[in-house]
Amino acid sequence: MILHRAGPSDLDVPTLYALLRLRTDVFVVEQACPYPELDGRDLEPGTEHRWYGDDAGPTAYLRLLAEPGGATRIGRVVTRPDARGAGLAKALVESVLADHDGPVLADAQAHLAGWYEALGFEITGPEYLEDDIPHVPMRRS
Repeated sequence: MILHRAGPSDLDVPTLYALLRLRTDVFVVEQACPYPELDGRDLEPGTEHRWYGDDAGPTAYLRLLAEPGGATRIGRVVTRPDARGAGLAKALVESVLADHDGPVLADAQAHLAGWYEALGFEITGPEYLEDDIPHVPMRRS
């Protein structure tokens, strides 16, 4: 499978639409969590989109944000339901860790904290609710 990487200006409209559709299908519809998925950060300078795809569209995706102080934030990690279990999300996160020497941050859904810990992340603060879903702040230095 090919790893795709693109900044905001490198995404064509059909690709951006497909990525946003995957995020909405999982985070808003499947998880029954109505929230504003389009937060304004997808088109910021320094944002990077990474994904794998097949003939049906993107299979797994994450978004990288440049944070103040030089940290990189992983977010919107998502896998299409029919592609789960193939290790695609892990491969995406590992690609980020291979490319970034500085700290990498994540606000993980709490039930996935162990998954992130297996990739070298540590919980850095108390659990909190975001859109009625428990999350924990995490960091890999």
